[in-house]
Formats: sequence, structure tokens, C-alpha cells
Amino acid sequence: MTYDLLIKGGTVVDPSQGLDAILDVALSDGKIAAVQDSIPENDAREVVDAGGMIVTPGLIDLHVHAYWGVCCYGIEPDVSNISKGVTTAMDCGSAGARTFPAFRRYVIERADTRLYALLNISAMGIISDKIGELQDPRWADVDEAITAGRQNRDLVLGIKVRLDNTVTGEDKNAKVNALKRGLEAAEGTGGLLMMHVGDEKTPLEALTTYLRPGDVVTHAFRQYGGIVGAGRQISDEVKEARARGVLFDVGHGAGSFNFDSADHALADGFFPDSISSDVSSISVEGPVFDLVTTMSKFIYLGLPLYEVVRLSTEAPAKIMGVDDRLGTLKVGAEGDVTLLRLDDGRFEFTDAQGVTVEASQKLNHVRTVKGGKVHRPWLR
Repeated sequence: MTYDLLIKGGTVVDPSQGLDAILDVALSDGKIAAVQDSIPENDAREVVDAGGMIVTPGLIDLHVHAYWGVCCYGIEPDVSNISKGVTTAMDCGSAGARTFPAFRRYVIERADTRLYALLNISAMGIISDKIGELQDPRWADVDEAITAGRQNRDLVLGIKVRLDNTVTGEDKNAKVNALKRGLEAAEGTGGLLMMHVGDEKTPLEALTTYLRPGDVVTHAFRQYGGIVGAGRQISDEVKEARARGVLFDVGHGAGSFNFDSADHALADGFFPDSISSDVSSISVEGPVFDLVTTMSKFIYLGLPLYEVVRLSTEAPAKIMGVDDRLGTLKVGAEGDVTLLRLDDGRFEFTDAQGVTVEASQKLNHVRTVKGGKVHRPWLR
């Protein structure tokens, strides 16, 4: 058999199959065709030498903002995703029912990055950083969200609700009302709900009680308003929410990841359910940069590389319900592969509060393969 592409001699780390060994990965017709020892180079039309590199399933970022020109936080999706090792990303609430059709036509369908979306419960989506999309509750139209979600069910995986004072105003009841509308829309579309938290005046415990198994709390490892309370402890209510299936995502962003909070959480055995970047126009130049840098921060915090890869491939694929073909190098899966290098040296990482630490290792992106083809943007 002649393969289209052979990735040879790298350390394959694929938690979906329990793999952590030097293996070759062959691809044909856009799919994974073989993962095994010593596939002859003559059996492939193109060979990539991955010696000394880490070979993973295509990385998946569970939280990005990719609606450039409409969402105030949106950036071109391919700059920060596929060009940095992320083959699949989920835009989280940049578009609502009224703005999603253009997002689909002019961004999602034209991007090299494979994009999915969570629909904002606000029909306008995120447009302004000065006027929150839920300050007028009339924008949280459940029927419109359900209609748009059902019409685009191939791409819309659920609903996003942003709950902090800048978005909803200070009224706690407004936050709960928006959350309830988001849940109703998520149930109506058959998708998950992602809840953005960040208001320390409305404790997370007051909101997680409404969430269902499979729903996601993003920005969970922020300084305040996340899973670690003011006393630097994780409450019994948050632990109970996890026990019944609520998921907790990193969602680093410009203001939502704190080394101290993450350190306390990990020490308490409370690990993230997924690592995501929340890369946007206000975080792409720092402190986030990209998903690989966010992954590196968790290596600094003591998570094994294998676990960090799992939380950036298999885990988000399961949350999104696409793990039958993404987040894995199983034969027959989509031919998405990311090549990384774990470099030793002295590296500085900064959290959302401006705290800088020095690390001895950093993951760096080397190459991306999507759908069986090496990503070469200059040939697009």
C-alpha cells in the first residue's frame, strides 16, 4: 500500500489509545491509515521526519473567539489556531442568532481551521466591550436561539452565556434569568451549555446548581469568581457539581487564569476537564498567545505531558461530542496531527494578573496536518 503522508520517528502521544511511544503515523485519503513501528519511507508519497518531536492528534481548543470584524474580541481563526497546531476550535458565543449566518458563510466555511460554535444566548452575540450583550434581557430570545441552533446543528454544539457585571449588569437575578434562558435554549437545540463566570459578587456556587451533566464552566481557574474562593478553598458545592457531571474548563483569556488559583486547585486534586486558551484580540499578544503556550503553563504547574495532551485533544473532543473522529489517531479518524517539540531552557509565563514565573520547559509548535495534508498557508 502507498500512503499519501508518513510522519516518521516521532513520540506518538495519543491518550485516546493509551499511546506514548516512538511510532510512525501514516495517512491516506484524509484519514489516519496506520499507527505502527517502522513503516518504510518508500511506502509513502511524502515523508515528514518527526525525530525528536511529539506527535499528537490535532489539538482542539474548546474556547476561542474567531469572528473577526463583528465580535469585538474576534481574530482571524487561522492565525491563532491551525498555524499554531490547533486543527479544530470552538468559537464560544461570538455570534448570536442574528449574527451567526454571516459568521458561518464568511468565516467558518472559509477557514482552514475546522470551526464549531456555541451560539450566544444573546441574539446579537458579542459586539461591544462597552455595552454587554445581556444588559437588555430582550436580546436573550430563547426561540430565536433554538431556531438558529437547529438550522445549523452541524456546526452549533450548544449555547454560551456570559455572566458577569460587564455583560448583564450587577443584578444577580438578571444573571440567573439569563442562565435559565441559556439552559432552555441548550435543551431545545440538544446541545451543551457553557457558562462564562467572572463576577466574585455572584458566587459560582449560586450558578452551578442549575447546570446539567456535560455543561461547562469556563474561566474556572481565574483569580476570583472561579472554583477557588476568596479563602483559597474549593467549596463542597463546586465539588458536588463536578461529581454530578458538570465540567470545568480553563479558558485562560486576558483576565481568567491565575497561577495561584490553579496551584491551589491542583493541590486539592481538582484538575481541569479541558485546557483551552480563550485566545482573542485582547490576549493573542499576551498573556495567552495560543493554546500550546497555555498547555505549557500546566506542564510548569506539574501536570504530566501525557495528561496535558489528553486535556487538549481527547477531552475536548468528548465534551464536543466529536470524539469518534477527532482528538484521536485511531485508524479511520480524521487525518489531523500536530507536531510539537518540548524544549528545555528558561522560559517566562505570565498569568492574567501579570504574575510572571520562570519555567524550565516549553512546548513549541512545529507543524500541523489537517485532513491528511500538511498545513502550508502560503500554498492556499
